[in-house]
Amino acid sequence: MSEAATRPSADPGALLASLDPLLRGWLPRQRWFAGKGRPVAGFDLVAATELLPPGAEQGLLHLLVRVRQSLPGAAPAAEHELPADCYQLLLGVRTELPPRLAPALIGHVTGGALAGRTVYEALHDPRLAGLLLERLRLPGRLGVLRFLRARANGGAPGAQGPDGAGNAHGVDIPSGLVPRPLGVEQSNSSLVYGDTFILKLFRRVMPGVNPDLELPLALAAQGCRRVPPPAAWMTAEGADEPLVLGVLQPYVAGATDGWELALQLRAKGADFSSEARALGRATAEVHAALAAALPTVTLGRAQVELLARGMAERLDAAARAVPALRPYAPALRTAYDALADLATEGDTGLMAQRVHGDLHLGQCLRAPSGTWSLIDFEGEPARPLTERRLPQPAARDVAGMLRSFDYAARVQRPWSPEWADTCRAAYCSGYADVCGRDPRTSPVLLRAHETDKAVYEAVYEARHRPDWLSVPLAALDRLAAGSAREQAADPGTDASL
Repeated sequence: MSEAATRPSADPGALLASLDPLLRGWLPRQRWFAGKGRPVAGFDLVAATELLPPGAEQGLLHLLVRVRQSLPGAAPAAEHELPADCYQLLLGVRTELPPRLAPALIGHVTGGALAGRTVYEALHDPRLAGLLLERLRLPGRLGVLRFLRARANGGAPGAQGPDGAGNAHGVDIPSGLVPRPLGVEQSNSSLVYGDTFILKLFRRVMPGVNPDLELPLALAAQGCRRVPPPAAWMTAEGADEPLVLGVLQPYVAGATDGWELALQLRAKGADFSSEARALGRATAEVHAALAAALPTVTLGRAQVELLARGMAERLDAAARAVPALRPYAPALRTAYDALADLATEGDTGLMAQRVHGDLHLGQCLRAPSGTWSLIDFEGEPARPLTERRLPQPAARDVAGMLRSFDYAARVQRPWSPEWADTCRAAYCSGYADVCGRDPRTSPVLLRAHETDKAVYEAVYEARHRPDWLSVPLAALDRLAAGSAREQAADPGTDASL
C-alpha cells in the first residue's frame, strides 16, 4: 500500500510524531486491540486520509497504522519485534473538545504536526459519524479509500467482487440518519444510524476479502433472508489485495441477541427449546445457501488427518498454557484419534463448505416478529484470514452453538445441565428439519469439533476471564468421560455434515 496517499499538510513522520505519545497509552486500552500485554515498539503510517477539507476548524483523520510490538521482557530491538498488526483509526481533531465528547478524549497534542490540537475517538461525534454514512451513500474514491454500494440484486461475489460495485444501487440509504455508537465494543466497532442501518468497522485489518462481507454478499445473491444483506462497504487500496474496512447492513430494530434472550428466559424458568429449534433451522438454511453459492469439497484421507492433527496440536498447546486442562488431555485426544480413524476407512464422505466460523448465541438476533438472523461472519479474528476463508465441516458451526447452550446453562446459578441438554437436542432437531440429517448421527465428527471448541474456550477464559474457566473445564470433563466410555464402542454412521 502507498505511504499516506492523502494526508494532512505534514509528512508521515511529523504526523506520527504528533500522535505517538498518545497512541502508546490509548491503543492498548481499547477492547479491540489484539496486542495486549506486549510492549509497543513503534508505529508505521500506512495511509492517512482527511475526510474533511484541510484547514477546517474540525478535522476527521482516517489512519491505517501498523503497530510494532516486542515480546514481553525483551529489549526494544528489531530482532525482538513481532509481526506488525495494521489498525484502522478514525480520529477527530479539534482545538477544544466540548464536554459532551470528554469520554472520547485520546489526548492533547503537544508537539509535531498537530501541536495544540485535541485528538479524540471520532465515532462518538455525531457530525463525524454522520460523514461516514454520507461517504457510503455516494460511491467513490478519497485517497486510498473506496466507498462502494451493492447492486440492486444483492450482488454475487462472482459477478461483483467486494472491491467493485454495480451502477444500480440496492437498498436506499437515506441521508440525515442520526448515528450512535453501539454500546458493546468487541474486536470491532459499530455505529447504528437511525435504527435503520448498522456500520461495522473492522479495527485490525489485513489484505484480502473479509468473510463478513464476502459471505453475506453470497447469501444475498442466493436470496437467503437469514442474514442482513450488505448495503455498502468501504475498502482501502493494498499492494496486492484491498483491505476491507467496514460494512453497512440493515439494522434489525428491536431485536434481542440469542445470548441475552436465553439468559432472560432461563432466569424466569421459561423454556428455550422452541427458540433453540428455530435457531437450528436458521443455521441449516444458511449452511444450505452457502453450499449453493460457494464451492464445496469432499475431504480426502490426507485432509481429514490434517484436520485431526491440527486439533491435537491445539490441545497440546492448550495443555501447556492451562495447567487445569492437563488431566483431561489424554482422554480428549481420543476424540481426535477417532476422527483420524475415519480417514483410514478410505472414502470419508466428509463434506467441507464455507461456514460462519464463530457461531454462538451472541451471533444470532431474534426480531420482534420471532424470526432469527445470523450476523458477524468474520470468523475467529485471531485466526489468519486465509484460514478463516477455507471450507470446513458444517459441524464446526453446530459445535459452537452446542457449546453456547452449555455456557448459558452454567453462567447462571443454579447450573442446569438438563436445560442445556434440552436446548442442544432441540437445536439438532431443528437443523434436521431443514437438511434432513441430524448432526448427532455424525458423533465422531461432532465430538471432535465440540472438544476442539471447548479447548479453545479454556485458553480464552484462562487468559481473559479466569472466573469463567470452570465452564469449559466442566465440558472437557464431560467430553473426556464420554470419550473414555466410547473408545471401544462402534461410533455408528459418520458422514457429511
